[in-house]
Amino acid sequence: MAALSAGRAAAGGLLRAHTLGAWRGLRASAALQQIPRAKSENAKSEGTFQVTMLPGDGVGPELMHAVKEVFKAASVPVVFDEHHLSEVQNMASEEKLDQVVDSMKESKVALIGKIHTPMEYKGELASYDMRLRRKLDLFANVVHVKSLPGYKTRHNNLDLVIIREQTEGEYSSLEHESAKGVIECLKIITRAKSQRIAKFAFDYATKKGRSKVTAVHKANIMKLGDGLFLQCCEEVAELYPKIKFDTMIIDNCCMQLVQNPYQFDVLVMPNLYGNIIDNLAAGLVGGAGVVPGESYSAEYAVFEMGARHPFAQAVGRNIANPTAMLLSAANMLRHLNLEFHSNLIADAVKKVIKVGKVRTADMGGYATSLDFTQAVIAALDV
Repeated sequence: MAALSAGRAAAGGLLRAHTLGAWRGLRASAALQQIPRAKSENAKSEGTFQVTMLPGDGVGPELMHAVKEVFKAASVPVVFDEHHLSEVQNMASEEKLDQVVDSMKESKVALIGKIHTPMEYKGELASYDMRLRRKLDLFANVVHVKSLPGYKTRHNNLDLVIIREQTEGEYSSLEHESAKGVIECLKIITRAKSQRIAKFAFDYATKKGRSKVTAVHKANIMKLGDGLFLQCCEEVAELYPKIKFDTMIIDNCCMQLVQNPYQFDVLVMPNLYGNIIDNLAAGLVGGAGVVPGESYSAEYAVFEMGARHPFAQAVGRNIANPTAMLLSAANMLRHLNLEFHSNLIADAVKKVIKVGKVRTADMGGYATSLDFTQAVIAALDV
């Protein structure tokens, strides 16, 4: 309890500190401006941070419940402003989307579950998930794929980062039927956004002490679109002579990740490739249930699961793995400068996994979501 009291005192001091950028000292160009952190005056009560929460679809609400329980047990000074945005549950509208954006304008930080995108076309090509990213300009998705101590997979001791541009590319929502039975789907690549994500990747590598950035592309086929993306990465790389730079075609990258993932450090790529690689890489260390993720704009930070899946088949069965969401929540606390609480929760999660007695079915165990959450609470060093 003494350690917890000291942590609270430290957190209180940090609340009075000046606003810092998202990367705490990460130098960037205009494309990677400093991201203001949540301030105490934005919180609902003195000494707490307000965070926007979107439980999402599938097992999202169950995972958010796990986060709330662990936060309560760890006395985390965070108040959630909860909103429900769902296309499959008929809880999506422009008004609800604006409410989420208004909440984000206050908090600057969000913890979200997967907002499922139905495949049926109902007159609007852009999903609410995509529209939210655009409204907040969440251009950079970051997924840190790292092996969990004590949990063995085919490849162990992995540590690589996937950085994905997620506001254009194949997700531009520009499709039309040019002739009967002929659909044109436009992929948009711009110099400004390609330079921005490349600069973000090299700044990230510099800040985190990483040595190499790999640009993933398909410029041999999409010579103009991916060619422009590759050219922008090459131009930015020249500004960072201490960071090794190489390129790799997307199909070869998939094979290399399976055969020898240790050759990679930081990978940067356009939208669709990033979505595919995020999921492939998550599978290397245990699956979507164990990999956290985050998305950034110049102003906002959103924390989520690294591989976005609603796991609809697991809804209500108490079998979903809370690991990824809890680690994402811990990363969010670090972003808020709540280092003590961040480490407290992350260490507890990793301790439970390393001991190996309480694991959910996706990790080869028999524990329920509730069992795992309770084990993490018991492992909190408070």
